[in-house]
Amino acid sequence: MRLPAQLYRQFDADLARAVPAEGYGGWQTLDVELAPAHTALVVMHAWDSGAPHEFPGWRRAVEYIPRAERILAEVFPPLLAAARASPLPVFHVVGGRDYYSHLPGSQRARRLAGATPQLARVSPDPAYLALQRLRHAHGTPGVHNQTDVAAGFARLDFAQAARPLGDEGIAEDGTQLAALCRAHAVNHLIYVGFALNWCLLMSPGGMVDMARHGCLCSTLAEATTAVENRETARAEAEKRQALWRVAVEFGFVFGLADFLAALKTLPRLAGATSL
Repeated sequence: MRLPAQLYRQFDADLARAVPAEGYGGWQTLDVELAPAHTALVVMHAWDSGAPHEFPGWRRAVEYIPRAERILAEVFPPLLAAARASPLPVFHVVGGRDYYSHLPGSQRARRLAGATPQLARVSPDPAYLALQRLRHAHGTPGVHNQTDVAAGFARLDFAQAARPLGDEGIAEDGTQLAALCRAHAVNHLIYVGFALNWCLLMSPGGMVDMARHGCLCSTLAEATTAVENRETARAEAEKRQALWRVAVEFGFVFGLADFLAALKTLPRLAGATSL
């Protein structure tokens, strides 16, 4: 499975320049070969966020929801259809609340992984508690939005376009996703979903977790978006920064059209099902 991929040439800094990093080579396009038997598409936190009028406070705090909904409507249907017609397994990473444990793919992941080790939390002290109260009062998502955010998460579910089919693997953390990878002999995960610089990077089952398990972690640029702020949202600068981070630290950045074209070159496995 051959296709173009983007990497970032983070060398050589030109020490003669006022800004040495301006000597870096920057974005490069390379032809790469993927092993379909060892590659999976990972759909992470592709949620149904409700209609705009249902949880307005959630949308006031999470400005990328409209971009995610457009991607779910326009990108996910052809992408998932193509992946499911190919030898690549489709995995799902979930979170937020339990809307998945009744599904066979979640039960299979739990059987494969066993119990997830629980980290012992450090003890809080009065100063810690006061700082957390300060963050709660003045930081995101805003006190006046918290009721809507909580209500949205209370009914969280897969977006219709991202709902698992059959027994596609469903992982709630890195331990379960790594177990699915071992069962399928997968070592390269191509992430799609929301949001690239937040959950896909840092949440359980995200790239930081899976790099520690030895996986390459790549993404499809058109199948994700990022958490933006007032200064970055117009140009989606945080998404550009997150794509750079993927290319430098975790894997490759692929284009949607190139990925779909490469999938079409693969034979469909007769009667292929997940393990």
